[in-house]
Amino acid sequence: MKIVRNVLLGIICISLVVGGYYLFSSRQAKEDETDVSEVQKVILKNLEGDSYPATPREVVKFYNRILCCYYNETYTSEEFEKLTGQARLLMDEELADNNPAEQYRQQVETEVENYRNEKKTINNTAVCDSNDVKYATIGGQECAYVESSYFVRSGGGFTKSFQNYVLRKDEEGKWKILAFELKEGEQADE
Repeated sequence: MKIVRNVLLGIICISLVVGGYYLFSSRQAKEDETDVSEVQKVILKNLEGDSYPATPREVVKFYNRILCCYYNETYTSEEFEKLTGQARLLMDEELADNNPAEQYRQQVETEVENYRNEKKTINNTAVCDSNDVKYATIGGQECAYVESSYFVRSGGGFTKSFQNYVLRKDEEGKWKILAFELKEGEQADE
């Protein structure tokens, strides 16, 4: 009887030690996870692998995350290079060819500097509903049209603007941004 009690006591002690270790480890992992900045999360997403966004809408949503990082977050020059690299991975080959890496980086850097000088921040982005994405086949290639809105704070006011994105499916079946433009007549001060 005494042996059974000692074995049971031993099992309980081992269970407490293992349970405590597991609890401590999982809590530490969660703390480490929360220490990762949005910039680092965007940079760490493997767009060349299985993590590439599956739909045109998801591509634009991820591109918007990159834009928010550009304009709202703090980052090193190395992180900025990686952010622009991630943005270029979302671009159709035709758009990327028209925006060489160095030229694109300089353009974004200038835009970000102007934005920050004007004390602007992107408060919110939104992408149209899945039902509002329009699909078409043009020249035998699948294309999608996605609208996104941006709620920007500047000085004492807010501005809402809309951007239209055209995406094209590449040979690997990935949706890539082919073109985008500010939607005319939709910008409004609020």
